Amino acid sequence: MKSKLSLFVLALIFLAVACGMNSLPSRDSWYAQHYFIMHDYEQNTYRQLTSAGRLEFQKLFWEARQPVAKQEFDNRLLAIQRLFKTENRNQPWNTDRARVYLLNGSPVSIDYRQNNDWVTTMSPSSSGVSRGVDVNDRTNEDIQANTAEIWVYPYDKYFIYYIFTFSSPSSWKLDPATFQNNRYLQNLEELNKDLTFAVIDEEAYKAKLAVLPHSK
Repeated sequence: MKSKLSLFVLALIFLAVACGMNSLPSRDSWYAQHYFIMHDYEQNTYRQLTSAGRLEFQKLFWEARQPVAKQEFDNRLLAIQRLFKTENRNQPWNTDRARVYLLNGSPVSIDYRQNNDWVTTMSPSSSGVSRGVDVNDRTNEDIQANTAEIWVYPYDKYFIYYIFTFSSPSSWKLDPATFQNNRYLQNLEELNKDLTFAVIDEEAYKAKLAVLPHSK
């Protein structure tokens, strides 16, 4: 009974993530780019604002954080536009691999599966774009060569694995197996939100958001 309940919870988690990816606002590129580093209260507030309120929110969002956080975000976004544009040329950040990269940065290693054989683990990056390994220039990515990728991130004394599988004709999807034996995945993502994109004074920040013009 306990194992069935665990599988049910994992399924709900995967469904929530999948729905989150599919429900990204396609007409609001700022929101789509920042969605996965935003806290729940920021997402809820943003959706309720007028057009003028959203513009002010965008300004407050980065004023509430350290300049180094904005610099890291910009670096990752530039890398995403270069690395994952074969999947979504108009919004390369609106892909599963880009979401993970934007929130967590580069993984410490990536394993590739080709014809059911795991063949490659990437070496440390020297590009300086982000910590970990270079995800490589995928401008001319051979989408038929690899059928799966595993991105590895350290968390405390554990390793978190993100599994992506190729979906024809040109996209990579986060595999449900990612949420099996990955009990600290959510902890890793919350930690990266808090460390990499931390709000300096949350109480003062929330007070400023509360007075922004809301839609009726």
